[in-house]
Amino acid sequence: MRRSFFIIAALILMISVSGFSDASYKMGRLKYNGGGDWYGDRTALVNLIKFCNENLKTNFQAEEETVEVGSEELYNYPFVFMTGHGNVIFSDQEAKNLRKYLTGGGFLHIDDNYGFDQFIRPQMKKVFPELEFMELPTNYAIYHQKYNFLTGLPKIHEHDGKRPQGFGLIYKGRLVCFYSYQCDLGNGWEDLGTYAGDSQETRLKALRMGANLIQYIFTK
Repeated sequence: MRRSFFIIAALILMISVSGFSDASYKMGRLKYNGGGDWYGDRTALVNLIKFCNENLKTNFQAEEETVEVGSEELYNYPFVFMTGHGNVIFSDQEAKNLRKYLTGGGFLHIDDNYGFDQFIRPQMKKVFPELEFMELPTNYAIYHQKYNFLTGLPKIHEHDGKRPQGFGLIYKGRLVCFYSYQCDLGNGWEDLGTYAGDSQETRLKALRMGANLIQYIFTK
């Protein structure tokens, strides 16, 4: 496990001001138990990967990979995406493994695909009982990478008329988990036309915000 984090650290150090190294990265989708649709937003990550490779000059593998919460393979991914609508259950072993991953240099993006909030919050409390999700201010660095989002997280899909919010878990001064709520970033990353009323303008906002997440974790 430690070896994997040394690899990740080395990749981060290889990034220069002019761009990213030629090293190859993998983007992971988190598979969890409980019955929720962890596989939602099926085309999201491949499109985000393509966008980042073209616009940030990253070198992610073209296809996402699925990784289970309790697997040691988790340590091979600098960025892991988690989404769904339904129930989530982390066993004690899974919560411990996820904590080790996040405190050792990993990063988790949780995207509420609507109805996820009531399930994910208590499970992340198992992972970090000492931490609370805090809303990140609009001047937080994650909103001001290659792309500037002056008002914070963009609104991609409408559900309850609530404003989009970006929450974070900060461990020893480092953002280890970003939680996008009432936003549906993952929906915005999907193929244009997947959802009625989609527009290229809105999709571009979502992809740019996703690129900011990637750039943030590789430069902080």
